Amino acid sequence: MPRQHQEESPQWLIVKAVTILILIGTLLLMLPVSSQARQWTDPLTALFMATSATCVTGHAVVDTGTYFSFFGQLVLMILVQIGGLGFMTLATVLLVVVGRRLSIQSELTLTASLGIDESNELKAMLQRTIAFTLVMEFLGALILTFRFYWAHNFTWPTALYHGLFHSVGAYCNAGLALYPDNLIRFQTDPTILLTVATLIVMGGIGFHVLYNLSRFKFWQLNRIERGRLTLHTKMVCYSTVTLLLAGWILFLALEWRRTLAPLPWVDKMTCALFQSITPRTAGFNVVDMAEVNASTRFMTMILMFIGGSPGSTAGGIKTTTTLVLIFTCIAMIRGKRETTLFSRSLSVRVIEESSGILLLSLAVLALLFGALLMSESDLILQGRFTTEALMFDTISALGTVGLSTGIMPTLTPVGKLLITVCMFIGRVGPLTVALVVGLKDTRQLVRYPEEDVMVG
Repeated sequence: MPRQHQEESPQWLIVKAVTILILIGTLLLMLPVSSQARQWTDPLTALFMATSATCVTGHAVVDTGTYFSFFGQLVLMILVQIGGLGFMTLATVLLVVVGRRLSIQSELTLTASLGIDESNELKAMLQRTIAFTLVMEFLGALILTFRFYWAHNFTWPTALYHGLFHSVGAYCNAGLALYPDNLIRFQTDPTILLTVATLIVMGGIGFHVLYNLSRFKFWQLNRIERGRLTLHTKMVCYSTVTLLLAGWILFLALEWRRTLAPLPWVDKMTCALFQSITPRTAGFNVVDMAEVNASTRFMTMILMFIGGSPGSTAGGIKTTTTLVLIFTCIAMIRGKRETTLFSRSLSVRVIEESSGILLLSLAVLALLFGALLMSESDLILQGRFTTEALMFDTISALGTVGLSTGIMPTLTPVGKLLITVCMFIGRVGPLTVALVVGLKDTRQLVRYPEEDVMVG
């Protein structure tokens, strides 16, 4: 493939956009004005934090609230906002608003990444997406601001700033917090926890689902006037509710007598629900992940690897990918030729795309974790952290979650760089794979004879 054609491909544009944004953020975070000590920040720390914010991960090698100045924190919040909504989405919104026509390539990129079928729906969907995002972040910031002021004795300016920062971070599914213990200090404040949890769910559902739900008239009895929920919307809602309930029940059962033991039963329920929601790639935490049961961390790793839904601010291999693969396995076990969900058959392309995303994600995870085992071998032998903790944080980075066992500041420079690569791949990787598989339609001119092989 010629270099010029490769650089014009949608997936290459996404990689370039995210890379440029990270580099700009790195340069800004390196400036003395970005740190409270008014000193230059080393390039690796700035790169790590800029990548974490842009890829809406939430991993940190320094304490966000005490290391960075107001300017540095503002840079991080802007990176989270742009990274959450999508750099290309925001740029396209500006083009649409001023009336400029989109190129066919831009339309293909956005319709594939946002999950819509018709390019003429793009303008309405983007407008509703931006409006809904701003409204949700405003309402979240409003609730958090009043709660910080009335219940936690913040001054009005501090309460407003903290409310806005955490509202943007929650909706964009980034786990950066302004407190050294993340949100553990708010364990007994259900208002703050449920507000943040609601923002996380709304941001992780996906733009396509929100747009479809906004057009669906639930109150209409006539099916034609009511509209139709797409298969994608049904799959997202079904998998989201199932994962949240399963995670909630398991976390309660595993941590009731451990990390949740000191809390009243109402706060136990709230914290368990929050910890079931946050692995959907938000990264906020109300319990110390280094203190939970190994089985709880294992469950959390599975939830982090799955992540949120396509076209959202979340990462992971996505809920729909997981559901497609599960039902494909069920169909294979039952001897069926087609994979069906909600009385609809899935195309071979969707199954191939899902399989490709899963296999490539596992391959990247194995490769990067193996590299981390080599780079951090001395620290593991010294007992600074365990292999399990390293695996947990690696999956968290690849899923752009941000939950951590607290080992990030102790990693070697090579380890921090590998985690940075992991966060970058976790953000652009699944979408890039989907575009490669979904948009590239190469006509096969030669068909070779089939032959069976033994598998399994």
